Amino acid sequence: MTDLMNFINNILWGSVLIYLLLGTGIYFTLRTRFIQVRHFSHMFSVLKHSNKSDSAGISSFQALCTTLAARVGTGNLTGVAIALTAGGPGAIFWMWVVAFIGMATSFVESSLAQLYKTKDRQGNYRGGPAYYMEKGLGMRWMGVLFSIFLIIAFGLVFNAVQANSIAQASAVAFHVKPLYVGIGLVVLSGIVIFGGIRSVARVAELVVPVMAAAYLLLALWVIGHNIEHMPAILSLVVKSAFGLQEAAAGAVGYGISQAMTQGVQRGLFSNEAGMGSAPNAAASASPYPPHPASQGYVQMLGVFIDTIVICSATAAIILSSGVLDQPVANISGIDMTQRALSAAVGSWGSPFVAIAIFFFAFTSIIANYAYAESNLLFLEHNHPAGLLIFRCAALGMVMFGALAELPVVWKMADTSMALMAITNLTAILLLSRVALKLANDYHRQRTLGKLPTFDANRFPELKSQLEPGVWDKN
Repeated sequence: MTDLMNFINNILWGSVLIYLLLGTGIYFTLRTRFIQVRHFSHMFSVLKHSNKSDSAGISSFQALCTTLAARVGTGNLTGVAIALTAGGPGAIFWMWVVAFIGMATSFVESSLAQLYKTKDRQGNYRGGPAYYMEKGLGMRWMGVLFSIFLIIAFGLVFNAVQANSIAQASAVAFHVKPLYVGIGLVVLSGIVIFGGIRSVARVAELVVPVMAAAYLLLALWVIGHNIEHMPAILSLVVKSAFGLQEAAAGAVGYGISQAMTQGVQRGLFSNEAGMGSAPNAAASASPYPPHPASQGYVQMLGVFIDTIVICSATAAIILSSGVLDQPVANISGIDMTQRALSAAVGSWGSPFVAIAIFFFAFTSIIANYAYAESNLLFLEHNHPAGLLIFRCAALGMVMFGALAELPVVWKMADTSMALMAITNLTAILLLSRVALKLANDYHRQRTLGKLPTFDANRFPELKSQLEPGVWDKN
């Protein structure tokens, strides 16, 4: 099984996705004239008014917390450790690169999701890549394909990944058997999952900011106590990214390849920019300013927080601990992060990571499910029996993940993630002109000193593609 997954992933990542992901991010960065740099402060300005919502949608802040709930989890604590183990310190540099250019990609995909959103039978906003593939490109078959990939990835496989990290961390810190962890996760996840997207948003809004702040404060404390080592660590990351550390051993090509592949894989798993997951939550929001591009800014901030801030914090903890210099057999993933933090703060470091990964990964599980449900509705399988069966399958994968071996779970995640990303990146490249029109319209109104407001009448070529009643009020 693992050999088959390795073969498939080598083709997808080595020959297709790594170039498509980087190429798309660079393309949108250039076409938006480095929007992530020029309008960096505006991301925070939009966040100031992000608590506004209406009966049809969640607030932009809730949408941000929901996407952060999915983003901030295993990828930040386990994924960083795996990247460092398999790709060396240079993998962190490539995670930064993916995040930087991915901010522009995230802006585009989330703006498109807002533009082409619809309302479900309960009057709530729904949307995402499947919807802009159908409405914007007129390719429902492509939307169906994407929905199937996302349901497999987020509804099933990724939940197993998150549960796996919680089980592993709990076993190390508290010596709790994975079976008991799995049962507890199934019960807790089931309670929230059966409450729908608003229930997920409320939980994420409460849990994510608190746990992220606590983890970052601890990371800053560790960095502060090792501040004299930080310049050397930064130098090591950059040199390893370009194979300079391996030059003497004659393994430059392999070093760069491993660092880049691991950095891109783990970076994409963590921040999800271009994967097509975050737009599902972005489409559920009632944006303020009332313009699709404003949600693009909010989700662009999510990529920055996830990778540039939180993943960097984990990398600093591990690299300053010396754990990588003293390899121990079968130590990888969350166990390495726990050992690194324990080396810095003492014996309570491991339990803290276990608690942090529980909250991060648990909120990821429920946010992942919300994405999957939205795409299940796109496939028009929204009758109660179908939803019940799918919810049970999702909870079953949570139990599977708690009991499964780490390599198999991660390989499955890499395969499903690659198929999703390839489909979505193709779609947003085809819709790039529409996304750029939205960005220009938003920036034009800001330049005139107006509150950016989307008026569909200014885009007659798009009006027939939009859901009636969604943007008419603006």
